[in-house]
Amino acid sequence: MATGRRLIVVSNRGPVRYEFDDDGAVTPRRGAGGLVTALRPLVSHQAVTWIASAMSDAERELAGAGPRVETTANGDSYRLRLVAHDPEAYHLYYDVVANPTLWFVQHGLWSQLRDPGADLTVAWRDGYCAVNRGFAEAVLDELARDPNAAVLFQDYHLYLAPRYVRARAPEALLSHFVHVPWVDAEGWSVLQEPFAREIHEGLLANDVIGFHTRRWRDAFLAACRGLLGDQAADQALVGVLPISVDPTEFDELAESAEVRERERQLEAGRPERLIVRVDRTDPSKNVARGIDAYAQLLARRADLHGRVVMLALLDPSRQEIAEYRDYLAVVERHAAEVNARFRRGSWEPLRLEIRDDFALSVAAYKQYDVLLVNPVKDGMNLVAKEAPLVNRRDGVLVLSREAGAFEELAPWVEPVDPFEVDQQADALERALEMPADERRRKLRELGAWVRAHDLERWANAQLDLLEQASSMRAERGRAASHR
Repeated sequence: MATGRRLIVVSNRGPVRYEFDDDGAVTPRRGAGGLVTALRPLVSHQAVTWIASAMSDAERELAGAGPRVETTANGDSYRLRLVAHDPEAYHLYYDVVANPTLWFVQHGLWSQLRDPGADLTVAWRDGYCAVNRGFAEAVLDELARDPNAAVLFQDYHLYLAPRYVRARAPEALLSHFVHVPWVDAEGWSVLQEPFAREIHEGLLANDVIGFHTRRWRDAFLAACRGLLGDQAADQALVGVLPISVDPTEFDELAESAEVRERERQLEAGRPERLIVRVDRTDPSKNVARGIDAYAQLLARRADLHGRVVMLALLDPSRQEIAEYRDYLAVVERHAAEVNARFRRGSWEPLRLEIRDDFALSVAAYKQYDVLLVNPVKDGMNLVAKEAPLVNRRDGVLVLSREAGAFEELAPWVEPVDPFEVDQQADALERALEMPADERRRKLRELGAWVRAHDLERWANAQLDLLEQASSMRAERGRAASHR
């Protein structure tokens, strides 16, 4: 439903990116990342100003020229405001605090940091705080133009900005959607306590806070109690809003010329059974353990040799950060070991593709017999929702219990513990051996769920919560005036 308010969407990455072309002209390209896609329905229904970081030289040049009007592929227009941060501050904010520190804390990967005991004081003050203040200044400037606008902060990059805004605009309507998992107070104890407290206080400055699952919401409330006291979260409306995908978009993508060409290429060398995974090369995605599980399957089932292939399509992620480079090297080593151990003649049991090729990913969605999604932890995981929509082979989803999507999709998946390699090998085997009628039923019912709980529904639920929070704020104001 439309709220009638202008929305100010605030995210680190914008919906469009700009680069200089060979002639030195500024050229727009569609923004990368699932968050950008997820927020598109808001632009379709509302007047939107989108605030994002200026990340390239071209964008920093544009930032100096002020806000600009952009148009989506669907013809919807929105106002884009780019914020040019100090380069060193942005490096500390993004490469030291947000990624990897906050990401690793919230995904249970703290032990994998190169220096988990590092003193983050400088990076926190001069990076994360400074960039969040820069975003807050841009929001305050927009609120001065339209005080009735609602602000929608997005994700772990911006935990402090709501509090900075609230201090100077106490009547503003603020919301924050957290797209990553949440951990309880014990989970946050690995971080210096003042920083953990600031994160929770920053979020609680919002009128609305959204999470993908009940589990992440409950962990947030428990952490608030542990860090800030029992009544800390009483004033905020904390909701569970599972993000989804646009089924129509994937129906159209699946039949596009580019995807059909990639599908023809896959079919030309297709094995009898195809196991697919589509991920970023992020330690939280748990790719190495998935490869190890496949190796165990091959070791126990010689009859599958020559008949099955694992296709791993991996988008290289955050390679400017050492921990991500290290993990990619681990994945490549595990993949090479599988092929060296099991390769026979022309049969290569594992095909590893490390590149950004979304058309190939959608083609693989159509062709999988088994889809492996085994993250250590994941706020949602949209691959688990995207792929079943377009699959043509009654494919089976093997899904980690630690993925947010598991809360919705559990009736139709083969569940796994992401740390138990033996269990993942068993699940792959069960999926390959599942009777045809059961495969067909599970895929049909899973797809029907996703179509009924689509991206449009998620966007509308956010707007409904905003209006509910606005009514609650007005009621509190009336009650205060009668005291």
